Amino acid sequence: MSYRVPFLVCFAAATLCAADVLVIEQIVAKVNGEIITRSELNRGRKSMMEDLKARGASQAEIDQVMKEREKDVLRDKIDSMLLVQKGKELDIKLDTEVTKYIADMQRRSKIVDADQFQAYVKENTGMSFEDYKAELKNNMLTRRVIGQEVSSKIVIPKAEVRKYYDEHKNEFQREERLFMREIFLTTEGKTDAEKAAVEKKAKDLVSRARRGEKFNELARDNSESQTAQSEGELPPAKKGDLRKEIEDKVWAAQRNETLDPFHLPNGWLILKVEEHHEAGLAAYEEVEGEVTNKLFEPRMQPAIREYLTKLRSEAFLELREGYTDTSAAPGKSTAWTDPAVLKPETVTKEEVANMKRKKRLLGFPVPGTEITGKSTSKS
Repeated sequence: MSYRVPFLVCFAAATLCAADVLVIEQIVAKVNGEIITRSELNRGRKSMMEDLKARGASQAEIDQVMKEREKDVLRDKIDSMLLVQKGKELDIKLDTEVTKYIADMQRRSKIVDADQFQAYVKENTGMSFEDYKAELKNNMLTRRVIGQEVSSKIVIPKAEVRKYYDEHKNEFQREERLFMREIFLTTEGKTDAEKAAVEKKAKDLVSRARRGEKFNELARDNSESQTAQSEGELPPAKKGDLRKEIEDKVWAAQRNETLDPFHLPNGWLILKVEEHHEAGLAAYEEVEGEVTNKLFEPRMQPAIREYLTKLRSEAFLELREGYTDTSAAPGKSTAWTDPAVLKPETVTKEEVANMKRKKRLLGFPVPGTEITGKSTSKS
């Protein structure tokens, strides 16, 4: 049974709906079936500003950087999405790495309860725990794809490294420096018995390091200094940087030597001397890695951009009018197609009448066609 709705009712309803349209979200780009929304771009801008503030940038500096990088916000989002999609296509598995990273993070936070740890993550990142894990995995996936598909294919010949060293020896003049790692155990706010336990732990850690356990892992798992996050690594030290009683011992130490713990007013300090660079021209073997990196870096960014251009050229990519991808693939159309204005295919009555006999689909006539002729079915 069909019903007729008065024309005036239809007209009034259409007018009301048009007047009440409210855009809650807007899609600004489509990338291989996934979308980028205006809100995501706004979050990217906000994150950029917060990062600059955290680094101590002034408002004038923030305004300048935002002006320079504003145009690339959409580009960066497309870059990230293409790399994550490529990682999934390459079937790169990262669940184990993500789980390990989260476990290390929880251990460093010293929060055992799972719900409390998730609240801690939200407080420090501004994201739910699940969103943080997803973003962490995507970041890892991005780095893995770049490493596997781009950086691994950039090869710096040894002869070129040596040539650069020989022609730029002035860049490798060194002051005498020590490279060390630390483990710090605090005694602040502890009872005498607890202080004694901290001293014993410090001596045990030294023994473990001397027996062959990796100092960087001991630092990561036990140190109560901020450097635990970088496995105890300290900036290079020059003479005069350290307290006299510490400096005398570390400068006399051998390479890869772990020293006895130092008793400080607020805790115990364990140091390992990893490298001792003498003053003067650094030996080629000492700086070979540094020279390689110096030659590698200028090639890396162009190679990444070339790879991303290739991904763009192979991708289904559409941008809404008014938005620009500043690294668009040359010659590739990214024109926006609005499904609302697509016209359906139509067939006239005459065309249907003139159609030849159609095949049955799964034993049923194809809708919209007429089957003529004698039936072969048996009663």
